[in-house]
Amino acid sequence: MTTRELPWTETATGDQRLRRLTAASLRITSVALGRLARRLGRQGRIPDRTAPVFEFYAEAGAPEGALYIDGRLVGHINGVSRL
Repeated sequence: MTTRELPWTETATGDQRLRRLTAASLRITSVALGRLARRLGRQGRIPDRTAPVFEFYAEAGAPEGALYIDGRLVGHINGVSRL
């Protein structure tokens, strides 16, 4: 097994300073991008509305298996003869 001593210095070398500066700038950029994302996310938000109302019709002649949400036909459920 080979051992090697690594030098230890209290002062930061030029390479370490560059790494610390880069890390600090990345953290600052991350915070700024997080704030921007939250602000943009709020702008495109759909206004709150009530929960959708699921409906079915039990009238004679109503389409069997038809599914309505808020009064709009959204599809048919295959194989359903009655809801």
